[in-house]
Amino acid sequence: MTNGEEKLIGTVTHYYGKIGVAVVKLADAVAVGDALHFKGASTDCEETLSSMQLDHKAISSAKKGDEIAMKVSEKMREGDVVYKK
Repeated sequence: MTNGEEKLIGTVTHYYGKIGVAVVKLADAVAVGDALHFKGASTDCEETLSSMQLDHKAISSAKKGDEIAMKVSEKMREGDVVYKK
């Protein structure tokens, strides 16, 4: 349910199922606390960004072009798109 208030911020490039982590290539800035919407062929869920890492270091915000790892509660798939609500 994408609407005018959501902004595309990235794409899932990898998902590590055993640890529940999605790697996202950012097309826009993101920060801890942002409400995110993951959408794909069989993915449609919302999460609040609780933590993320860049180069294995915890960060509180990231910018366009960064490739970050974030903890997620549901299965993600490569190619899923990520929106900021």
